[in-house]
Amino acid sequence: MGTTRSAVITGLGFITSIGNDHAAVRRSLCEGRHGFEPVKFLGNPGLPVKVLGTIKGFKADTPNWRDWTYPELYQLPRETLRGLSPHGLFALCAIEQALADAALAATDVTDGQTGLYCASAGSTLLAHFHVSRLLASNGERCHPLSVVSSIAGTLNFNLAAHYGIRGTVGGFVAACASSSHALGCALDDIRLGRQTRMIIVGAEEATAESILPFGAMGALSQQSDPTLASRPFDADRDGFVGSAGGVALILEEAESARRRGAPIYAELAGWGSAADGYNIAISHPEGLGLKDALRRALADAGLRPADVDYVNAHATSTPAGDRSETMALQSVFTAAGAHPRISSTKGLTGHPLSMAGVMEAAFCALAIKDGFIPGNAHLRNPDPVCAGLDLPRETLAERPRTVVSTSSGFGGSNVALVFKQV
Repeated sequence: MGTTRSAVITGLGFITSIGNDHAAVRRSLCEGRHGFEPVKFLGNPGLPVKVLGTIKGFKADTPNWRDWTYPELYQLPRETLRGLSPHGLFALCAIEQALADAALAATDVTDGQTGLYCASAGSTLLAHFHVSRLLASNGERCHPLSVVSSIAGTLNFNLAAHYGIRGTVGGFVAACASSSHALGCALDDIRLGRQTRMIIVGAEEATAESILPFGAMGALSQQSDPTLASRPFDADRDGFVGSAGGVALILEEAESARRRGAPIYAELAGWGSAADGYNIAISHPEGLGLKDALRRALADAGLRPADVDYVNAHATSTPAGDRSETMALQSVFTAAGAHPRISSTKGLTGHPLSMAGVMEAAFCALAIKDGFIPGNAHLRNPDPVCAGLDLPRETLAERPRTVVSTSSGFGGSNVALVFKQV
């Protein structure tokens, strides 16, 4: 990059299936508490999808913001709520947490040196609602905020306006690798001096409109037992469990953060991305794109495979996806004589699609600062293809110095992020 500027994580905010604040998320990760509940989509008990990663304390499953309920600690103005989607509510609350965690006031992010990157697939709930009304009225009824509340850029539109962001603002749409791309590009912006601080947020809804289409692809688990539904790397896995929420992360130029006395979780030390060039929906069987992303990330951070203590794997619990990632991990680490601890926290959270990358990056930051390595919840019978990988079942009281987080999405989009203890 031709620069010595580095970036550190100074704030985290969580609205997730395993908790809506630091303490709850940390407790869930350490104690193996999953966030799954039984679900009956569309009131149809015959549907094969029986389990969902749910957000507790929030009710935002209707198109009308007036019907939503959320914790009283969030004082949200009516004019902001009017343009939000349900997952926009999750994102806004996560950012509120992250700013407070980073000891930042709302006025601190209007300086032109603070940017905002978002990841979202949009709100299929609101898109369906607004288009249905449009068609039913022969084009005569359409809410004036229907576009900005429902399309994929809804987070950047609403949140940038709400916070008065004058730095760079953008949205990332790369399926399940979206928020990891956002983090990598945010790192580059800070390294190159384009921005001093970046807010990265990912958020998704888990409604019939957003989750059931994955069932039509054969990607969702059909288990009714929450302890069997999401089990990455297990030989008997049968698909992922959908999840929702919002997670925000504050990334700052290191010297600027230190000067203002900001709390620091970890350094985002490098990243790499690569595509499979193979299939629109299925990862390359040998994990070719993820191999390249991992190698590029390690090179960017100036590290060797043996330097990595822990890998937070993307592994969603689909048979093909987990196998592809296993092949990449074996090629990059095992073949080099490196044996980092490896786990997928989706055994607890389920898969929240585009927000997975920033959520798991935040988990990595917690692990580095608080000194633990999450275990592989619900892993009972490891797939034989995982031979040579260190897959702890329980959370370990070990402080990792260097952590890698992986993300993979449709179209073979792969990202690896490297975090270091500061």
